[in-house]
Amino acid sequence: MPQTSNSNRRIVLAERPKGLPDENTLRLEETEIPQAGAGEMLLRTIYLSLDPYMRGRMNEAKSYAEPVKIGEVMTAQVVAKVVSSNLDGYEPGDYVLSGSGWQDYAIFSDGTEIINLGTEPQHPSWALGIMGMPGYTAYAGLLQIGEPKPGETVVVAAASGPVGATVGQIAKIKGCRVVGIAGGADKCTHVVNNLGFDACIDHKSGDFAGQLKAACPDGIDIYFENVGGKVLYAVLPLLNAYARMPVCGVVSWYNLSGLPEGMDFGPAIMGTILRMKVKVQGFIIFDSFPRSTYKDFVRDMSKWLAEGKIQYKEQVIEGLENAPAALNDLLVGNSFGKMVVKVA
Repeated sequence: MPQTSNSNRRIVLAERPKGLPDENTLRLEETEIPQAGAGEMLLRTIYLSLDPYMRGRMNEAKSYAEPVKIGEVMTAQVVAKVVSSNLDGYEPGDYVLSGSGWQDYAIFSDGTEIINLGTEPQHPSWALGIMGMPGYTAYAGLLQIGEPKPGETVVVAAASGPVGATVGQIAKIKGCRVVGIAGGADKCTHVVNNLGFDACIDHKSGDFAGQLKAACPDGIDIYFENVGGKVLYAVLPLLNAYARMPVCGVVSWYNLSGLPEGMDFGPAIMGTILRMKVKVQGFIIFDSFPRSTYKDFVRDMSKWLAEGKIQYKEQVIEGLENAPAALNDLLVGNSFGKMVVKVA
């Protein structure tokens, strides 16, 4: 559905998916563009962030945030531009980071949930990636939970993605040996040649577990968990005593409608945690760390980017109507870098 000049397209949750979302999960609707009233402003979405957590928000299950309701606009962070404003501190032309979701336009009346990015940000979409939630997730999860020390071995799942790529590069800055795990030869080449990891193992290879073991001759001190599944099972026997495991995501299990098929790895997981005294800590970036950690992140990441110590890859999808298919690509591992949708 192409946008007309006076329409607001919005993608809503039409039904709760079982497994991977399909063509019936999300529905594209067209409404009138809303008008900003007193104390409000109208935002025009420029970039929409796609992230694995969105699959969990489609489920009607207890979690760290309320699920998206049926008929409600799908949740997302966006970079938007102020079209009109009756809200102090915001002027037409300002770029903002907001939670407007999957739609062309949105009305906001509360500036506390919005960050003003100014009128000419150099890389506006980076507020959704390296300088936003994924970058902060990598920074805080690794440094606050993983506590890397020089000479330690860090293994990073989903190493070519926006979080994993950043985790590995920060670990290198901290003097660690870093082994990435990614899907496919192109991604692994990028992780080593462009991001500076010491090695990267293709989880699609036939001898994945054996190759991972060979790449970690001194075992694993920190495993940054993004995927779960067979990657986690291959890591378990290699964990050293007092290893740390920040748990950021388990994307390989997000589309399961029940328990995984095959062997029950619960005893192996819990037994390893016990015997090797492993610290496993899940975290949600918005409420797991003190406010000072975010200030440290902005300072350090800005410096590392300016110095060329951190490289960043972005995958831009054109058109709001293509967001559902792009999200599925992300969920099955077909994305490459931070995925954003260019809406306007």
